[in-house]
Amino acid sequence: MIWVTWRQHRAQILVTAGLLALLGLLLLGSAVEAGRYVAEHAPPGCPGTDATCGDLAAALDRRYDAVYSLFGWMPLVAPALVGAFWGVPLLGREYERGTHRLAWTQSVSVRRWLAVKLSVLGATAVAGGLLLSLMVSLWRPVFRVGADSTFGNIGVFNMVGVQPAVWWLYAFALGVAAGSLTRRTLPAMALVVAGVTVTMFTLFRLSVHYAEPARVELSGTVVLEDPDARLVSAAWVEPSGREVTEPSVGGCPRGVDVGQSDRNARAWQACLFGEGYRYAVYYHPPSRFWRFQWTEAGILTLASLALGGLAVRRARRD
Repeated sequence: MIWVTWRQHRAQILVTAGLLALLGLLLLGSAVEAGRYVAEHAPPGCPGTDATCGDLAAALDRRYDAVYSLFGWMPLVAPALVGAFWGVPLLGREYERGTHRLAWTQSVSVRRWLAVKLSVLGATAVAGGLLLSLMVSLWRPVFRVGADSTFGNIGVFNMVGVQPAVWWLYAFALGVAAGSLTRRTLPAMALVVAGVTVTMFTLFRLSVHYAEPARVELSGTVVLEDPDARLVSAAWVEPSGREVTEPSVGGCPRGVDVGQSDRNARAWQACLFGEGYRYAVYYHPPSRFWRFQWTEAGILTLASLALGGLAVRRARRD
């Protein structure tokens, strides 16, 4: 069965391996060239949070805009492609062509047929995701000349650690389940793309509840010092200690000049701080990176097992 699985799905595996190789060459080439650029233009103190490091980071953004754009779409596109071209054909193509009647009446039972294919292709998807994570983890430090954004930036968070592996596994299982339910390849592919998108958005909204947010009160500024923190919410704290969403201080009116909105906002905030107000920020610090990684990995793994079980049950009923 392992040989049959390879023969039937080698096109997807080889194309994915080729795309990963091309991506690796792109990342390697951009990293080498960017390393030389940073060495020539980095001011003293970089990498770091100094303003001059921010200027260098902005220059890198402009210089490698195409690479950044590709990187920005990968957290969504890569799992969707795995689900559509690895997961959906596993059962969807068999049903669509009617070949399941032949494949499941041979000496190999349906249970074994499914067990081998799901385990081999699922493990290969996990390995591919881990390889992508490794490449991204080796590539990013070259561009990290300003403030880090590994935890606070959801796109980066989903491309490092174990996230690519579990997202690829989840998309694969979603594709298998969609193919078994629709029995048509194209509708199942559309369901995979929609499902991965909705799941990613949902987990982004739920991620703030993975742990109890930390709380800090700021005075003189409304900007949290750690740029890689994941913000949850914020509120003004009255001199009495009561939190309010909107302060009611008559002596600190808001400016209405649209052209000077930033300056008016800073003046209003400075006035509130002068009246004894503080600014409370609820956030998740970067030290919770692995806690969030494993929490999300557990959710996606359980969802993958449930989807795989649904597909197996559907297939065995046939």
